[in-house]
Amino acid sequence: MEERPHFTDITSYDEFSRCYWYRAELATLCKRLGIRHTGTKSELSSYIEAYFNGTLIPLQKAPRKKGSREVSLDCPLLDCNFAFNAAFRAYFSEVTGVRDFRFNANMAAAWRKVKRTQDRAFTVLDLLALYERHSGYAKYDNTVCEWNRFLKDFCADPQSRIYKHRLKAAAALWAIVKKSTLPKVYRPALLEQNRALLEMYR
Repeated sequence: MEERPHFTDITSYDEFSRCYWYRAELATLCKRLGIRHTGTKSELSSYIEAYFNGTLIPLQKAPRKKGSREVSLDCPLLDCNFAFNAAFRAYFSEVTGVRDFRFNANMAAAWRKVKRTQDRAFTVLDLLALYERHSGYAKYDNTVCEWNRFLKDFCADPQSRIYKHRLKAAAALWAIVKKSTLPKVYRPALLEQNRALLEMYR
């Protein structure tokens, strides 16, 4: 299996994107490059893609807080000091009639986008549309769940039942995959190719 090259040896984003990178690694790389180093894994990858294309995404200055407005459906999110807290959960619970209201991942992705782009047109009602799945303004990046999917698929494979320490066996395979240019998915062939390495987990 091909080892992941060191970042300084990578010459294109295409080559970079064939490797697995943890979010923390991406943030560290961005910081070293002097570009924006906050955001989701997908956002950090896009900053690195821009870097390879010759564009440096500048560091983001924290926006100054403005006076808060009373919350209403037409209030821009940036003007009402929005936060994922109990007060806003109670507000959304009242508006939706959902007793135990929970914000979803797409709402969190939208809030990050609103803050990043300083979108003053995005309102409380727009956020509610995401909750009700009537908007595609922002979507949660589920690539951060690659390990979870890998583990789930490994455990679903009947061949993996021979391992007493299945989590450790899956982690050993994941370590191989994440450092390689292989797709970051579990395949039964991985188990077959690495049986000797996994013997200690039986």
